[in-house]
Amino acid sequence: MGWERRARGGRYFTRSRKVNGRVVREYIGCGPGAEACADLDALDRKKRADEQDAFRAERERLDAVDAATADLCRIADLAVAGAMAAAGYHRHHRGEWRRRRHGKEQKHDTN
Repeated sequence: MGWERRARGGRYFTRSRKVNGRVVREYIGCGPGAEACADLDALDRKKRADEQDAFRAERERLDAVDAATADLCRIADLAVAGAMAAAGYHRHHRGEWRRRRHGKEQKHDTN
């Protein structure tokens, strides 16, 4: 996209776009009409860049919220695990919480 200068001619404006997966250059021309098209294209590029910046900022903000939520979940899991262990429960095969048996059936040594 942009202005070109050729050896024989003056300055003229072209625009590149994709048609059926191929890049096609579209001749706009020279003069005030081409200047207006160039200005509109520049505004459009700026608008797209601003939208991308806003999207990127929102993504970073949400990533920070996700990280804080994950930290909170890890802390809550540790607190629950400590409370359950203190109450006499254990995780059966790293799955559900079960109450430990006391008496003859207990397989764990206290040594």
